[in-house]
Amino acid sequence: MPTIPFTVRKIDSLKKPEAGRIDYWDEDLPGFGLRISSTGKRTWVAMYRTRDGLQRRLRIGTYPPLSLADARDQARDILRNVQKGKDPALERDANRTADTVKSLVDLYIERHAKPNKRSWKDDRRILYKDVVPAWGSRKAYSIRRRDVIALLDDVAKRGAIMANRTLEITRKMFSFAIERDILEAHPCIGVKKPGIARARERVLTTDEIRSVWKAMDGLKIIHAAHLKLRLITAQRGAEIRAMRWSDLDPALEKAEDICWWTIPPEFTKNGKGHRVPLTGLALDLLRQVRKAHQNPIWVFRVNNADGGETIWEHGNEVRVKSGVEFTPRDLRRTAATHMAGLGITRFNIARVLSHSDSSVTQVYDRHSYDPEKKAALEAWSKRLVEIIENKPPASNVFPIRA
Repeated sequence: MPTIPFTVRKIDSLKKPEAGRIDYWDEDLPGFGLRISSTGKRTWVAMYRTRDGLQRRLRIGTYPPLSLADARDQARDILRNVQKGKDPALERDANRTADTVKSLVDLYIERHAKPNKRSWKDDRRILYKDVVPAWGSRKAYSIRRRDVIALLDDVAKRGAIMANRTLEITRKMFSFAIERDILEAHPCIGVKKPGIARARERVLTTDEIRSVWKAMDGLKIIHAAHLKLRLITAQRGAEIRAMRWSDLDPALEKAEDICWWTIPPEFTKNGKGHRVPLTGLALDLLRQVRKAHQNPIWVFRVNNADGGETIWEHGNEVRVKSGVEFTPRDLRRTAATHMAGLGITRFNIARVLSHSDSSVTQVYDRHSYDPEKKAALEAWSKRLVEIIENKPPASNVFPIRA
């Protein structure tokens, strides 16, 4: 193996072999070499022996794209790591097969989010909206705290609360990677939330309710009914989207009074079953949906797949037509606030909303509160009709059962 002083002039003067390849080694840095093939290709290499006695040859780069000075610096780093007991060739092979951020996102969704979170689609949407476009092709281990902060700064330009959610989900994903021994360091440690989460306060006025309702009438009945039922029943959008015909009172078609919608525990946020009284306003909508929409199982799904993912798109259409700035979630809050304005107690409104109650009293209280929920939603339904028809309240007093 020829050993020569490595200088740019000397390297440029070396001839290619007639066949095969030849290696030259640096006099000043043992283990640093240049391989020249019969095609003229010149490749920097580092050769070393591991503590186990194995001889390794590690490719550094090609000359002249990689200069002599830069190649020598890289060779020094490699040989220095060898002295520390490391095997740079094995580490490089491991890096090539290490999980990319995109593969980690997919693994997190399939192995953690789907089995454990009802909101796994939100996780997937947020990760694919910002994290995958920014880091998708990068190795997961290469993400640093400064990368996380830079990403959150970009997201915060659209909204601090969304940046908070992105941090929350990204932090959980990297914690999942550490639990599975994919990563050793957590890049989100010490990263603070970009924004202060504040309770949502948007409540539609009577004029806004009227404008929004009229704009909803321009949608297909399945989309209009989905949004309107949020306002009529004050239930969560995900629970309405999961409504099945079997969850509804069989008397739905002919009933003139209240029918009941029973939400099973697997579809509720708090994991507890919930009964919702459906007033005439809600029943009319559901009958229209049944006539126009022929899925035998699901009320608001086009087929057996989830068809509710576009509800935000339809909500945006209503915003544009009505000129009212709101989100579909604001409809539930609006219903609850207007019920309070009718004199319905906060306790009974909480029963309508199916809010969790962890008090000691609740443990022993097995009363269904069906009469109270029925009275509350009947009163709200009457008032909602008056708002839609632009009529003053028939009375400020509504009969609420004790």
